[in-house]
Amino acid sequence: MTEPTADGFRPANKRGSARLAAVQALYQMDVAGTGLLETTAEYELFRLGKEIDGELYRDADPQWFRAILSGVVEDQKTIDPVIRKALTEDWPLSRLDSTLRAILRAGVYELTRRKDVPVAVIVSEYVDIAKAFYTEDEPKLVNAVLDRVARRSRNEGRGKDPE
Repeated sequence: MTEPTADGFRPANKRGSARLAAVQALYQMDVAGTGLLETTAEYELFRLGKEIDGELYRDADPQWFRAILSGVVEDQKTIDPVIRKALTEDWPLSRLDSTLRAILRAGVYELTRRKDVPVAVIVSEYVDIAKAFYTEDEPKLVNAVLDRVARRSRNEGRGKDPE
């Protein structure tokens, strides 16, 4: 595991970069209505590890990126009800913006389908992604939802369930 920098953030590893790219791609697919193959090809050819408008995209594990993206698309009919069940009644899935839905879908995919990855790694990586996009309560929501899903799907979580 990489050490945190002075500002408290750990530099992204290739899987972490793949997670971030997958969230961005899921967002793009949701908002622009692009398909899985088109979006995957665009990210692999033009974004992962490439420079765009002076911004360098971090090098990412392309297999991990593809697995998350295709896994979320293939399992969305089972992932969304899992998220709905983990949300409080006053926060229906439809109330969440596209970025937050993408973060939760990717996180739930990994928690339910990638049993080889520790819960703490998945939760902390997606909370970090949420912190990159949000400064309010959204990272706490991501933490709470993924923790509930982990407890229900793997019988483990990082804290006590407030329910």
